Amino acid sequence: MYAYIKGILDTKTNSYVIVEAGGIGYKIFMSLKSIESLGEVGNTVKVYTHYYVREDNISLYGFTSNEELRMFELLLSVSGIGAKSAIAMLSEISPSSFALAIISNDVSKLVKIPGIGNKTAARIILELKDKLKTEEAISASEEIEVAIKEDSKNGEVVAALQVLGYTRKEIDKVLENVDMDSIGIEDAIKQALKLLQTL
Repeated sequence: MYAYIKGILDTKTNSYVIVEAGGIGYKIFMSLKSIESLGEVGNTVKVYTHYYVREDNISLYGFTSNEELRMFELLLSVSGIGAKSAIAMLSEISPSSFALAIISNDVSKLVKIPGIGNKTAARIILELKDKLKTEEAISASEEIEVAIKEDSKNGEVVAALQVLGYTRKEIDKVLENVDMDSIGIEDAIKQALKLLQTL
């Protein structure tokens, strides 16, 4: 319903902000990490949003990037993960680390997040990998499997960026400007994400 809200940061708390836009104050729940990154009250901010509707709850959840929003929506698709749990996870792990953990079956990275045990971590990886195989945006699920088997750095970076919703065309365009040989996989993902945000 709302792709993003741009306005004046009116209020900050530990769990939500109020952004005034067009004379309306929008209460937006966010991770503490994202709230802190918005800066001071009175700043003009742009918050990407997810309109969350349940029988007993209608809320707006906010994010500082499309990657965070994508990660939140992926987590909501996992059985047993609610909005509050997903937001809590966003405070503990970056989208690039999360995507890498999914494609590399890294349960140990996910269990470092408070409230996530071995079973939940394994379920997140299993369900999201299955979901990625059926999503239109992830057109290269076979490439993801090959990348993991061959431990190809380039393949893992491509797969992680696809987890976060980018197309192969967009990814190939920015990877030309990432020095894959001199940096690790996670740093390569972070560099690519910065370049993708400028497209």
